[in-house]
Amino acid sequence: MKTKQLKQFFKATALAIALSSSMPTFAQTSDEVVAVVDNSVILRSDLQQNVAEAKHQLEAQKRPVPPEQYLEQQALEQLILRQTQLEQVKRYNIKADEKSLNEAVLKVANQSGITSLEAFQQKLDKMAPGTYESLRKRIAEDLAITRLRQQIVMSRIKISDQDVANFLKTPQGQAALGSQVHVIHARIAGNSNIEGVAKQVRTALDSSNDIAAISKQFSTNSVKVEGADMGFRNLSEIPAELAARVTPLQVGQTSELITARDGIHVIKLLERKGSEQKAIIPQYQTRHILIQTSEVVSPDSAKQMINSIYNRLKAGEDFAVLAATFSNDSGSARDGGSLGWVSPGMMVPQFEEQMKSTPVGQISQPFQTQFGWHILQVTETRQQDMTQEYQERMARQILGERQFDAELDSWLREIRNNAFVEIKDPNLDRKNNKTS
Repeated sequence: MKTKQLKQFFKATALAIALSSSMPTFAQTSDEVVAVVDNSVILRSDLQQNVAEAKHQLEAQKRPVPPEQYLEQQALEQLILRQTQLEQVKRYNIKADEKSLNEAVLKVANQSGITSLEAFQQKLDKMAPGTYESLRKRIAEDLAITRLRQQIVMSRIKISDQDVANFLKTPQGQAALGSQVHVIHARIAGNSNIEGVAKQVRTALDSSNDIAAISKQFSTNSVKVEGADMGFRNLSEIPAELAARVTPLQVGQTSELITARDGIHVIKLLERKGSEQKAIIPQYQTRHILIQTSEVVSPDSAKQMINSIYNRLKAGEDFAVLAATFSNDSGSARDGGSLGWVSPGMMVPQFEEQMKSTPVGQISQPFQTQFGWHILQVTETRQQDMTQEYQERMARQILGERQFDAELDSWLREIRNNAFVEIKDPNLDRKNNKTS
């Protein structure tokens, strides 16, 4: 198995592997450190477990198992890379919320036919005490790593307005938006002189839309001209090489000759229309006050402060004045706490839930998010046509996803190179053992 393939395999190793009763759980009685990564260590038992999981998966997929030393080296490298990410998770204080964690654990349970967390815990701990908690911890770490990757990697991806505009003009962009085109399509095939006939067909299409008459006029015993009015079609339904030629055409314009295996194609664009589906969404004109914990503000103090501000608001004091005076969100505090018009998906779930459930003009109860304690007020709501913004956001998402894997690999190499790593066992150090 090639190195790249094995790396991909290790990345894809499923957590559900822990469910298999045939998987050994290694005792910790005589453990040893095989590697030091920054402020953490990787134990021999960690490595043995990872190698066993990899073997189990490879055998289940009927794929060849590499030599033991090579497998151990690759497994250790993946553990090191995982630990470097967990060090970053600690640095940025990223944690999986309880709801997401329970859902992720339950999903693993469902894969083994178990429908409740309680039954799942009983099954795993019956296999070996502490197995459930170990799996739950691992899933929590994976969720945190995923959040870390999304935050860090997406912040490194730069997509300009021009990139978005250019993408929306491409067949892929138009197809993503559900754009439709009404085209006439002609194909010229034969044994000789098809290019000369194709040029004549193209000239005829410049001044006529009667493709049936044009096909009949230019078809001969040696050259066949087939044509049809294709009606409205989604660009995604048109072969990519033809869709690429349609996109830049103006209405009424005929394409250049398109050479393909089955002949020469000519396309004329008659009409174009975008998706008729509009993105009409609710928006909330919202303002808030944020109190964060800090080195000088304890969690209890922050809660007391937000409750005090809430009582003052209920007593009739001005929201904008209190926001400007006390809010730790400096960006909105300067504007009396105003966040402007807020669309669904812009805020963290807890904030959005409060925003949607608070009647216009009323003040929410104090509530907590990952950013601190909030009080919000919705001053107005509206239904807004966000079709263009939606299309641009979709384009940015598609472009971001295209760049994500490459940027992720770059970031992983950076944090791996910047991490302090000491491999205790010389046989596991790939620098000393070049195995292909």
